[in-house]
Amino acid sequence: MSDKLTQILAAATTCIARNGVRGMRVNDVAAEAGVSPGLLYYHFADRAGLLAATLDYINKQVSKDDAVLSPDTDAGDRDRHLRHLLLDEIKDDADVRRNSVAWNELRACSIFEPELAEPLSRTTVEWNKEIARAVAVAAESASEEDAATTAEILTSLVEGISGRWLNGFITTDHAHSLLTTAIDSLVATRPATSQEPAPQGLGN
Repeated sequence: MSDKLTQILAAATTCIARNGVRGMRVNDVAAEAGVSPGLLYYHFADRAGLLAATLDYINKQVSKDDAVLSPDTDAGDRDRHLRHLLLDEIKDDADVRRNSVAWNELRACSIFEPELAEPLSRTTVEWNKEIARAVAVAAESASEEDAATTAEILTSLVEGISGRWLNGFITTDHAHSLLTTAIDSLVATRPATSQEPAPQGLGN
């Protein structure tokens, strides 16, 4: 992605976080990015295209520097990798907060703006797949189906907890505590499927 395009998408995120989707104007995004409105129309056919690209941009912010892990990686590193992906969605950082506000606004507006539904669905599916891969590596005995289900639960929790955090209903520490509890409960080393049956008691 070019520097100019990154500037535009970062500016669009800022404008959405500041004024909401309905309050976002192409001229405002151009001014925030320090470029001409014509450059925006060069990269994006219309406002809907800019919003879809902004969703993709926000979705990639936390995971852009993720390491590629495998079951051969140290178990502690696999666990930390998963927690990084989830907990870093909520932290006391201006960019993270801006991205979270914009994402929640885009998600809410997709109910009323059909052109947002498809890109939001696509980016959500990509996020779920990314978390599912991390779950599968962290809990190496998890099946693909179990990892996908766990990922969907965890990403849904992040979205819900993020909303409460942004509203100031809960602190960052409490949000992390809730997510950590969920991860500890849902992502554990599964028992091997080849385990021998437990011995029967004398009364059985």
